[in-house]
Amino acid sequence: MKKKLMSNKYTLGAIDILYIVVGSFIAAVSFNAFLLPNLIVSGGISGVSTITSNVFNWDPSIVQLAFNIPLLLICFIFLGKEAGYKTILGSLILPAFIGMLDFMEPWTDTPLLAALFGGIITGIGLGIVFRAKASTGGTSIVAQVIHEYLKLPLGMSVALIDGLVIVGALLVFDGEVVMYSIISLFVISRTIDVVQVGFNHSKNVMIISEYPSEVKQAIFDTVNRGVTNLGIKGGYGNSDKEMLMCVVAEQEFTLLKDTILDVDENAFVVAMSASEVWGRGFTLAKEKPIV
Repeated sequence: MKKKLMSNKYTLGAIDILYIVVGSFIAAVSFNAFLLPNLIVSGGISGVSTITSNVFNWDPSIVQLAFNIPLLLICFIFLGKEAGYKTILGSLILPAFIGMLDFMEPWTDTPLLAALFGGIITGIGLGIVFRAKASTGGTSIVAQVIHEYLKLPLGMSVALIDGLVIVGALLVFDGEVVMYSIISLFVISRTIDVVQVGFNHSKNVMIISEYPSEVKQAIFDTVNRGVTNLGIKGGYGNSDKEMLMCVVAEQEFTLLKDTILDVDENAFVVAMSASEVWGRGFTLAKEKPIV
């Protein structure tokens, strides 16, 4: 069993391969139709290839492939086989698609539209690749190595590498182009998040009340959501208390808040975003009202 699990870590299923191919194709369309013709440098190796294409007239697909091959070796050496096998397909197929689609005409010559729509479409493509637990390689490998060996947060490592690419663009292009590039980079990251977790955000609500039983029953009756009882100790009086936790869809939060305040207007309530929730009432249908 252990051997089978280990082998599964190094292989991609048919659905994973489909995700990588489709996602890479979408990202390549966005690069050729929006980013490259409008000089949008959205970080990473694609941003480097945009700079070298403008300065040296080098083929972006060849540049990306030339960078990705040694970076793949670095990935295998420093991050291990699992990360390498998950990266190899995307890092090779994306430059191939970019080269195959280099005949495409720009879909807009307005930099702001290119930054926005190029960012959205690129984010959709990369998000689909990431759903296969894979990547398109490039500077994300360098960021992962920095994260692993220098112990910097991964987000900071990615920002550091992409920031260096943006600085390189600032040396070649004017400041306005760089500002559009930063907009695109932001849109890409937010779109990837949406593809990963969807639009259906939820709220995780913590409730401390002098009337926990009444509040719980009111939530059952009015909102029809489950409630978890958590034993806590108050910091001021050092007394034992009961805290309620309830997860609701974002559109239900106002109803939940009003329900709580109708029972106890002095209740202490903390609401936090829950980007992904699994289980009955969210990813599974409710079977019956909660009583």
